[in-house]
Amino acid sequence: MGERSAFGDLYAGTSAKLFGICLRVLDDRAEAEEVAQEVYVKIWRHADRYRVNGLSPMTWLITIARNTAIDRLRRRREAQPGLDVAETLADPAPGPEAMAVQGGERAHLAACLGELNANRAEAVRRAYLLGETYADLAARFDVPLNTMRTWLRRSLLQLKECLTR
Repeated sequence: MGERSAFGDLYAGTSAKLFGICLRVLDDRAEAEEVAQEVYVKIWRHADRYRVNGLSPMTWLITIARNTAIDRLRRRREAQPGLDVAETLADPAPGPEAMAVQGGERAHLAACLGELNANRAEAVRRAYLLGETYADLAARFDVPLNTMRTWLRRSLLQLKECLTR
């Protein structure tokens, strides 16, 4: 009937429940707050549509809140990602600081690999960067399989020692 005080009482008694429904559907607090506001605007404008039909008034309110939140969720899914979404997406590329650190680490690793015997450094590169098996490496360098394992183990220990300096 357009009574503001009655609407205020209705809001005070139902807002937590209806906001919770919106938040559960949308999983975004700010958006749930907007939808809850839309819900109460709809309730104010269409209060005359409520009919006593065996369902409680709370069921009618919950239905409005749930349907409004689902409509918003559908609109969100249908929207094409644009500049609004871009601000929430993380750039997978490393930032300037990370690139500087990586560059320094890469140079340090290259220097440490340079301290290894040339064959052993090549075996380490092929095993750990190119994914070659011990058997492939043993055949490539014409050494027994156990010798290749020893080369790699000792080379890794030497690299570890060099990299911690």
